[in-house]
Amino acid sequence: MSSYIDLKYINNVSGRLEQFKKRGEYLYNFRCPHCGDSKKSKSKARAYLYRVKNDMFFKCHNCGEGQNLANFLKYVDQKSYDNYILERYKSSAPATPKPTFDFKPPVFKTNVLKDCKKISELDKTHPALEYIFKRKLPVESFELLYISYRFQTLVNEVKPNTFTISKDHPRLIIPFYDTTGKLFAFQGRAFGNEQPKYLTIKLDDNKQKIYGLERINFQKHIFIVEGPLDSLFLDNCLAAAGADLKLSQALPENVTYIFDNEPRNKEIIKRMYKAIDDGYNLVIWPEDMKEKDINDMIISGLTKQKINDIIKQSTYSGLSALTNLNYWKKIKGI
Repeated sequence: MSSYIDLKYINNVSGRLEQFKKRGEYLYNFRCPHCGDSKKSKSKARAYLYRVKNDMFFKCHNCGEGQNLANFLKYVDQKSYDNYILERYKSSAPATPKPTFDFKPPVFKTNVLKDCKKISELDKTHPALEYIFKRKLPVESFELLYISYRFQTLVNEVKPNTFTISKDHPRLIIPFYDTTGKLFAFQGRAFGNEQPKYLTIKLDDNKQKIYGLERINFQKHIFIVEGPLDSLFLDNCLAAAGADLKLSQALPENVTYIFDNEPRNKEIIKRMYKAIDDGYNLVIWPEDMKEKDINDMIISGLTKQKINDIIKQSTYSGLSALTNLNYWKKIKGI
């Protein structure tokens, strides 16, 4: 009974908590109402509600604040607290014990990236920023990206003998985290002419290469693009990173697939048909769109709002998607 009451009141105050997300059956993540989390990054969310035995507790892994659910509710909403205490008392629920904070928080930066540096921490004159500014990446994404000065050495540390190092080189590092914030892969993007241009290293072979899981809200509409950098320009967006992706956490009608604008790529056309068959919404780019992907559209001068408008106007599903894809395919010469 006490668990039901706890979850009921957590749900009641969830609208007051920024970036509130359910991470597990008794695990919730959001921005800390005590300290506000990071002032530099609005994507940071390091506060948790979690269960110990039969009771729920609050803990922030930024400011260190910890309290039982009752005191947390009292801080967030006095009325909810009053009702919660009354309901717990009526149900003869056992007194809430003093919490022992043995909960293991998600690790957002692991030892794998210990020798890498965040893009947000680079001096403005750093040569790596030339690429970042050229791609017009959003400033808020600088917290999410790293630079490795010795990429091959980094890879060999986690997967020995991957490279026979002759001349090491720097790369942009794009970390892949799961929904709990655990690093399970990272992608290295070459700054120069090194090949391959993108190289993804998986630390857990059992997980799909999906970028952005630690920031996604499965209760909202979800967009899925191909490239991680493209996903940084859209709200609530994942990158499938070349994989066929089915989200068990979301209904197909609440998901929109956005493939690269490569009409002569038969593999992409095949995957577009599959997305329609699986019941997903699908973006079919306008005939006059020349750019290959969202990042290229930004570079060409389109704003984030304009791209969102185009996506909205170019989204189809079911028979409508099939009809438009068949027509688009013919126009483009497939």
